[in-house]
Amino acid sequence: MNPDLLNPWNAAGWHAMAHAAPSPYFDQRPVGGDIDLLVVHAISLPPEQFGSGEVPLFFTGLLDFEQDPYYEQLRNLRVSAHFFIERDGKLWQHVSVWDRAWHAGVSSWQGRSACNDYSVGVELEGSESSKFLPIQYQCLAALSRDLQKLFPAMLRERIVGHADVAPGRKWDPGPGFSWDYFTEVYAAHG
Repeated sequence: MNPDLLNPWNAAGWHAMAHAAPSPYFDQRPVGGDIDLLVVHAISLPPEQFGSGEVPLFFTGLLDFEQDPYYEQLRNLRVSAHFFIERDGKLWQHVSVWDRAWHAGVSSWQGRSACNDYSVGVELEGSESSKFLPIQYQCLAALSRDLQKLFPAMLRERIVGHADVAPGRKWDPGPGFSWDYFTEVYAAHG
C-alpha cells in the first residue's frame, strides 16, 4: 500500500491525532468485506453530563459501576466505538479501523444487515437534549475525510446516524445534531 494513503494512519489502523485507549470489545471483520459506512452516535456518562471522562473508561472496560446508579444497567454490556469525540473536540480512538467495533448492534443499512461488519463507529459526547458544538463537527468532518483516505467509498452520503441503521431502537445522534451544518463543515474540509 502507498505510504501516503496511510497518513495520518499507521499500518495498524490507528489515527496519529487520536488519543489511543484500546478497548477489549472488538473482533475481526469478515474477510473480503468493504468498509464503506460511518455511523455517528451520541453518548454521555452519566446521561446529560459532559466532561466526566467516563465514556473512554466505559469503552475500555474500566468504568467504576459504583460511581453512579445509572451505571448498574451498563454493568454487563460490552460496547465499543472506533472513535469518541469529546465536547472540546478531543479525539479518542478505542478500536483499530481494521477491526470490528461493537457499536451499532442489530442494524441494517440499505438492505445490508450487521453494520458493524462494514462500518466505522464514531461517538460524539452529547445527549438527546443537547446541541453539538462546532468543534465536534469540525473534528468529525476532518476524521471523515481522513477515513476516506483509507476507505474511498465512505462518501458523505454514507455517513449516517445510529437511528438510521437501528430505527425504533436507537435515537442518536438525535435532534441536537444538525446534518445540514455537518454537510457544510464536511464540504469545507474537502
